[in-house]
Amino acid sequence: MPKTLPAFSKVLVANRGEIAVRVIRTARQMGFDTVAVYSEADASAPHTLLADEAVCIGPAPVGESYLCADKIIDAAIRTGADAIHPGYGFLSENAAFAALCQKNSIEFIGPPESAIELMGSKRLSKIAMIDAGVPCIPGYEGEDQSDATLIEQATEIGVPVMLKASAGGGGRGMRLVNDIAELADMIKTARSEATNAFGSGELIIEKAVINPRHIEIQVFADKQGNVVYLGERDCSIQRRHQKVIEEAPSPFVDKTLREKMGKAAVQAAKACQYVGAGTVEFLVDNEKNFYFLEMNTRLQVEHPVTELITGTDLVAWQLNVAIGYPLPLHQDEITLNGHAIEARLYAEDPADQFVPQTGKIEQWLAAEGEGIRIDCGISSQQKVSPFYDPMLAKVIAYGANREEARRRLCKALKQSTLFGVTVNSHFLLETLSKPAFILGEATTGFIEQHCQNDASMQPPAINPLASALCAIVLYRKSFSQQQMATLLNWRNANPAPWPYELRTGEMLTELSLFAEDNSYRVIENDNTSVIEVISVDSLNTAPDHSAGHSTTPDFGEITWQQADIRRRCRYATVDEQVYLHLDGVYYHYTDLTHAEAINESATGNGCIVASMDGNIVDILVSEGETVTCGQTLVVLEAMKMEHPLKADIDGTLASLNVQVGNQVKIRQTLATIEPEVTEQEMTEKKEV
Repeated sequence: MPKTLPAFSKVLVANRGEIAVRVIRTARQMGFDTVAVYSEADASAPHTLLADEAVCIGPAPVGESYLCADKIIDAAIRTGADAIHPGYGFLSENAAFAALCQKNSIEFIGPPESAIELMGSKRLSKIAMIDAGVPCIPGYEGEDQSDATLIEQATEIGVPVMLKASAGGGGRGMRLVNDIAELADMIKTARSEATNAFGSGELIIEKAVINPRHIEIQVFADKQGNVVYLGERDCSIQRRHQKVIEEAPSPFVDKTLREKMGKAAVQAAKACQYVGAGTVEFLVDNEKNFYFLEMNTRLQVEHPVTELITGTDLVAWQLNVAIGYPLPLHQDEITLNGHAIEARLYAEDPADQFVPQTGKIEQWLAAEGEGIRIDCGISSQQKVSPFYDPMLAKVIAYGANREEARRRLCKALKQSTLFGVTVNSHFLLETLSKPAFILGEATTGFIEQHCQNDASMQPPAINPLASALCAIVLYRKSFSQQQMATLLNWRNANPAPWPYELRTGEMLTELSLFAEDNSYRVIENDNTSVIEVISVDSLNTAPDHSAGHSTTPDFGEITWQQADIRRRCRYATVDEQVYLHLDGVYYHYTDLTHAEAINESATGNGCIVASMDGNIVDILVSEGETVTCGQTLVVLEAMKMEHPLKADIDGTLASLNVQVGNQVKIRQTLATIEPEVTEQEMTEKKEV
């Protein structure tokens, strides 16, 4: 590197969550001053506390904060930040933002504007890759975007085909079409989703490769023109075309295929004069033919698995390349050692089609141990809002071989506890335990082929042991330390039962608890659980102000013995709510013992409410229109997804309380349906 003044000394991270924490940590370790930006919803988020300085850039919606390039540039100027790291998502692949940084003499830690612009268009990038000799999937990437042309081209290509948003990825604006008759509706939906997510409704069409593997190559380029690849990552396990589990190296890729794909990826990077970290994504069929999908011009979510098997810090590489240093390793110096697997912990409900979840994280405790790495940007008492992607953390495990990494990851998922918001950890555990995954046979159809009847994708069944533990926690919480000491030293030949009524999901269960010393007998229907409590340990990281009043902390680990087997379970209590983490499965109970009677009617009531905070993007009916149960009435956009809200009864739309573009709150009434009156009901009314 020439002897010049350093290119920059203070780095602003234009992102949030775990990636902001990740970048800030490495930047600080390298001696850079750091600046965080945050929305009003993220005022106390971990990344704001970790950085040397933090600047509020607006309200919670991304369009008023994290996507406002001018606000981020202003924050950099006001704090004296002379470099911006965009992380991933938001403005990381925005060519105009990279140009704006350059205009303001701020180093954009990423590729040049021209590379971002080219690779940001699936249509133009595919044309460029064909010209560069990189294998591509047959399809249509023309300028004519009329529905008629797209339908004509799809018919000519032949189903199945994939519709894809040209301007972005992550599964948004993407649809698999198996029937030409469905194509017109699919085009409308894909365009709408693409426009809302990326500001462009441009689509491309590709012949669908059925049951492929999704394998990507990590590339890195410096300002001197050197380009290397750092092996591959297998990202085949996906839901809604979004990655869930990633690993490196791929169990499917051999040395020959790795070299072919690596060289093709380097070729792709050189074709656009690339600089920095990039990922070239491919689909690979069973015969090991591979086809270019796209190039992500940023650091990937799943970059840690590459770091672990190559012994590198890719964020440090990014910063040094941006300064002007050459790459620290030549291609022949890069070796792959061991195996790493990453699981994405999402706030979502696998039992409800992976719908994103919102709420407050009551307690969060990450696993620790040999070969375990947790990348997260969350903390206890933090709110999960509908404004951002639902990924909360990445749980990563490294091992000498794939099976050791898999075992460690399963252990880490069981030992990481998050209470308050529904998460997908049980689904992740079940996925990692499937024979097809263990054997390295997963393709992009894995979830549909192996998980549809999985217990983790069904509403939770009542677990007698979990119910018994819940009752014990509630019982112990109800007494002061002095009262509990008295009770535990008191014996009664005929102890009276303590009744409990609990709700879990949509199910109610009634229990009777008998306590004597530290032994509990809990009866639920025909099931009796006999449990001896050995100890209850607090897991509170903050001072527990209730500790002087209760023998049971609000966040703890209970050790018990049953049938001579000693086990442990984490729990948390919040008012009438009890959360348990038992054998990797979460249980959530509401104590209704002293609550008023609840109407248990399961029939719909005709009141259509918002399932979460969000934005109304489509209304498909009008007031006075006849609707049927299951018919989509309103489309709500939240957490980068469209959520259809459907009629729960047959009838007439009596009122419609929203318009397209309205922001709505969770449980807000959007529409009401007047129930259909049957002939029998009309007759009964006349008789009355």
